[in-house]
Amino acid sequence: MHRRIFLTTFVLLAACQSLEAAELTLERIFASPDLAGPTLRQPELSPAGDRVTFLKGREDDRNLLDLWEFHVEDGQSRVLVAADAVMADEVELSAAEQARRERERIADLRGIVDYRWSGDGRFLLFPIGGNIYLLDMQAEAREVRQLTDSEAFDTDPQIAPDGRHVAFVRERELWLAEIESGEARPLTDSATETTASGVAEFIAQEEMGRSTGFWWSPTGEHIAFLEIDESPVEVTRRYEVEADAIRMVEQRYPYAGTDNVTYRLGVVDITSGEIEWMALGEESDIYIPRVNWLPNGDQLAIQRQSRNQQTLELVVANIDSGEARTLLTETSETWINLHDDLHFLDDMPAFIWSSERDGFRHLYLYDYEGGLIRRLTDGDWQVDELIGVDEELGMVYFTASEAATTEKHLYRQSLITRSPEAVNRISRRSGWHEISMDRQARVYVDTFSNSSQPPQLSLHGIDGERLAWLVENRITEDHPYGPWYEDHRPTEFGTIVAPQGHELHYRLLRPAEFDPDRQYPVFIHVYGGPTHRMVTDSWSRRMLVDQYMARRGYLVFSLDNRGVERQGKAFQDAAYLKLGQVEMVDQMVGVDWLRSQDFVDPERIGMFGWSYGGYMSLLALGQYPGEFAAAVSVAPVTDWSLYDTHYTERYLGRPQDHPEAYENGNVLTYADAMADPLLLIHGMADDNVLFTHSTKLMHALQERAFPFELMTYPGEKHAIAGDGPRLHVYRTIAEFLDRHLLDGQAAE
Repeated sequence: MHRRIFLTTFVLLAACQSLEAAELTLERIFASPDLAGPTLRQPELSPAGDRVTFLKGREDDRNLLDLWEFHVEDGQSRVLVAADAVMADEVELSAAEQARRERERIADLRGIVDYRWSGDGRFLLFPIGGNIYLLDMQAEAREVRQLTDSEAFDTDPQIAPDGRHVAFVRERELWLAEIESGEARPLTDSATETTASGVAEFIAQEEMGRSTGFWWSPTGEHIAFLEIDESPVEVTRRYEVEADAIRMVEQRYPYAGTDNVTYRLGVVDITSGEIEWMALGEESDIYIPRVNWLPNGDQLAIQRQSRNQQTLELVVANIDSGEARTLLTETSETWINLHDDLHFLDDMPAFIWSSERDGFRHLYLYDYEGGLIRRLTDGDWQVDELIGVDEELGMVYFTASEAATTEKHLYRQSLITRSPEAVNRISRRSGWHEISMDRQARVYVDTFSNSSQPPQLSLHGIDGERLAWLVENRITEDHPYGPWYEDHRPTEFGTIVAPQGHELHYRLLRPAEFDPDRQYPVFIHVYGGPTHRMVTDSWSRRMLVDQYMARRGYLVFSLDNRGVERQGKAFQDAAYLKLGQVEMVDQMVGVDWLRSQDFVDPERIGMFGWSYGGYMSLLALGQYPGEFAAAVSVAPVTDWSLYDTHYTERYLGRPQDHPEAYENGNVLTYADAMADPLLLIHGMADDNVLFTHSTKLMHALQERAFPFELMTYPGEKHAIAGDGPRLHVYRTIAEFLDRHLLDGQAAE
């Protein structure tokens, strides 16, 4: 009898230990190895198509990236370059490099964070520790060679198509290094405190999707580059509060309605050093979001965008004379979204271009005079990106939302189609496909995920057949997420029709051990801004936080409101001159739907958002007092006049032209109405959404003696990227919401 009791007790203890081990915690979500499996970045097919290279995080340190390859012939994956084999000790990044990584949202990554192939496939180029390194893929020894060695921090290295030279930026000048000899020399000499060559300005990096300021010609004989003059941008003096010091930082931050940088676009002959300047037009208050070379190497294609972003011109300039002509012009009564869908054909004088002129972004074929040859795609869905072109077979490949707004798939279309609405889907599995294709458009690499499968990397033939797994990342017992996968909460997708008639997409996670006869609190995870959808069938760390909240007993809900991309231009245009006015109207449609469900506790609905989502959380409390039990706002915009020109003016115009739009979109306009619990969080060195946004709100709330909770992070930027601080953020959020929403019923 005693033995039986002992065995029973032992089994129960073992079962409890097993349950305890399988508890999904915030500590585990932000620890290594990553629950999603290996960190994967930048998969690329080699020019020869014989291998696929990619960056992969380590199992014991997911943020430390090495360069890997998958060899097609032997089907094996292996490390090509281990970061610490090149540089054992980490070096302090330059201020420019820190800012660049913050703009690209990779501030938490280390090791090899970028690389380039040479056009002939011989060299792999990568920067690390402020210097540039080469790997000769044709050498037997495969030794890494250091190309530059300077006390200055060399950035943005790009290898010439002929594989003979590398161009890079050093101390705000454009430099050139010869690969064979290693000799380096400057190509420009105009750098001052306010002038730089080959550099992508703040606005280009943060808002225009352009991370470089120079472009190699197809022949490798010339480099086009932008010379930027930042002197018109007023200096902003802001304080970055560190743990043990306060630094005053002078930053040329282009607030909405103020002056931007000015440009000159030059083409330098790398042999003679002579520079020819391109004609950019009489109006200097413009943006240059994109520069491309035509296949002949004698002309540049320049995209010139008006300050109000309602006109986008595609201009072709002759590099010998600088003379330019306009090839086509896009116009809009609201704004024009930028894209990277310009492709000049080699075998005929024509180019592919995308446009939203008919309500959804689609592909078009034009001749060199700007005449429309034919429309390539059509339908009430959006082309996301032009992926590749096979001129020999007459096929164009692209990703799009044709199958579902919540999914991204690969499609193909004929260049001579007469049925633009009839496209062929290639990718097969439901979810999100990020595609990288070889130059001949015959094979592609697919980074696939969905709400129940973390990212997988695979090689495919052009018909969609999988040729090989590069990183299968299948969730088994041995997978980092294996112990928790059995209790993974499924994501439900649906739509709600708003009173105005438009469709709103939502996603919903039900709590663990869901009982339809109970009423549950709701955790609304919101973004709501024009540039990003929340309701997608894809995997992310954000989703793991949602899983954590669902397991604690919350219903997790997200809804994409009007103004958000990928649902047609009219759906986006509803936010024009109305930021802060239409978003919460739609979110409240979602809240009303939630309250109509028997399993929702109508008195325990909370909201959390970061950046634009933080702005939304504040609007929720200010515009709908009494509707929410609590809200969390991280790094929010509060006053659009304190945000940058390109983003803000795209949607609101200039404040001097539309003061009422800025007033109506200002959180402080509604601050006096706030009456519900608020947790405000901000990094104290944020150079994107400046800490001033939160201090202005703090002051306004304190003036009326309104109690709120505050957490600030010394030294942290917009993303609050440090492992410890990021974990602390979410611990703080969870504890706050538990107090106000779980009402003592937190998961044991």
